[in-house]
Amino acid sequence: MSAAITASSALAGGEFRHVVFFKFKPSATPEQVKEIEKAFAELPKKIPGITGYEWGTSESVEKLNDGFTHCFFVSFKDKAGLEAYLPHEAHKAFGAKLGGLLEKAFVFDYTAKAE
Repeated sequence: MSAAITASSALAGGEFRHVVFFKFKPSATPEQVKEIEKAFAELPKKIPGITGYEWGTSESVEKLNDGFTHCFFVSFKDKAGLEAYLPHEAHKAFGAKLGGLLEKAFVFDYTAKAE
């Protein structure tokens, strides 16, 4: 219920979404992947302006995820929130942890629309 309320209020306000997909290298260990999951989850506590955060791993029935295993969904009040997030020290430190673990990342940003 709260997710539906959050989604509808976000759509009404035109929240800004930052969606990040990760495809880890085969050499990334399960422990390293868990560390990245945990580190990403810490960002909302460290960076003001994040209004919502969720993540999950692919359960694609269609198998069209092209090897991307993780999706991280970050919401901001507006685009300015993302613009403050990207250069933030905590975000940069997180990026440094990715080191040689990622084969590929895909990022999609958009303003939520209700229509």
